[in-house]
Amino acid sequence: TAKITDANITTAKIADDAVTAAKSTGLGISVADQWRLTTTFQGDANPIASNLERVDTTGQGYIGSAMTQSSGIFTFPSTGVYEVKFNADCYYNGNSRYMTGYIYGTTDNSNYNLLSANRLFIQQTDSQSTSNSLITSTFFDVTSTSNCKVKFRAETEDNSAYFYGNTDENSTFMTFIRLGDT
Repeated sequence: TAKITDANITTAKIADDAVTAAKSTGLGISVADQWRLTTTFQGDANPIASNLERVDTTGQGYIGSAMTQSSGIFTFPSTGVYEVKFNADCYYNGNSRYMTGYIYGTTDNSNYNLLSANRLFIQQTDSQSTSNSLITSTFFDVTSTSNCKVKFRAETEDNSAYFYGNTDENSTFMTFIRLGDT
C-alpha cells in the first residue's frame, strides 16, 4: 500500500547494475521486417505467392527474427500485436477504375478474414503508362505463431493493370512491426 510520490526516484538514485537486459525484456520494438515483390505481375493474385523476398539491399535493415513465408502465407516469429502494412505500386497503359490491395488474416490457420483493403484508380494522362500507389494497414494480434498468419491479395478491374516489383527497391512490399505483447 506504500506509494512513491512523483520525483522521488531519479536516475541518480538507481544503481548502475539495477537495470539489466533481463529486467528490460519487452521494451521497444523486437521485430521489424519487410518483404517485397521482386518481379512485376499483371492482373490478380490471391494470394501474392511468388517472387517475394526479404529486403536485402545495402543499407536496408531489420530487427529481430524474420517473418517466414510459404506460397504467400506469412508466419510470425513471435506472439504479440503487429502492425502489418501493404504498399503497392501499380501502373497501366489505359484507364482502370480500381486496383485493390488486401490484407487477410487467420487465427486458426484455416479461415481467413479480410482485415484491411485500399483502392486506387488510374486515369491515363498521356500515351504512356500511368502509375499510382496504395497503402493499407492493420494491427494484428498474434496469439499463436502456429495459427495466426496473414496473406496479401492484389486485384485489378480487368486483369490488364500491373503491380510493379523490383529486386533492388521496395515498390510493392509488406511491412511487419511488432508493437508489443498480446
